[in-house]
Amino acid sequence: MYRVLIADHHPIILEGVKCVLQNNPALQVTGRVGSGTQLFNQLEKDAPDVLIIELDLPQINGINAIRRIKQEYPEVKTLIFSSHPEEMYALSAIKAGAAGYISKNTDNETLEKAIYQVARGGIYLNRKITEKLNSGISRGKSLITKFKKLSTRESEVLNLLSSGKRNKDIAEALDINEKTVSTYKTRLLKKLKVDNVADLITQSRLLQLNTT
Repeated sequence: MYRVLIADHHPIILEGVKCVLQNNPALQVTGRVGSGTQLFNQLEKDAPDVLIIELDLPQINGINAIRRIKQEYPEVKTLIFSSHPEEMYALSAIKAGAAGYISKNTDNETLEKAIYQVARGGIYLNRKITEKLNSGISRGKSLITKFKKLSTRESEVLNLLSSGKRNKDIAEALDINEKTVSTYKTRLLKKLKVDNVADLITQSRLLQLNTT
């Protein structure tokens, strides 16, 4: 039996996931939490086999939470359960230490499959992302090659830029200063071989997959 902790600030998600999993005798829901503080309090008391967590958990940045969990609770397998586009955030989450990334639009069977896969030590990404990682994009450059050039922090800055955030907003979100944000933008321009921020955002959106 795999022990599962659910972390999400939407009560209906907490209840819904619990209801889905409690019908499976191979999975045991050990707790439900709605904030970063509650999450780490629960982990300290009773660390699960698998943590299902959203990226927008209050009181802690999602990527920072993954890094901390990986460091402090290496035995816990983290599965991101998010409404954010997998194509923009999944690889950043995996780099930070997550074992999988799954959309909240998924069906019950896929959720359970993802839990099993990460619990057994595997990595779970959806088939479209996996196919995209193995395919070429413009000028023969593959998506995986471009992502490999970016650090986790660079990926975070790119994601926030692509969502329309300003330097000040990015600095606050990542708890860094604006000068550091500018430095990351310069690095991104160089690594993605573009001349300005507009082209940088365009390039970042080429890394997306249309899942609609």
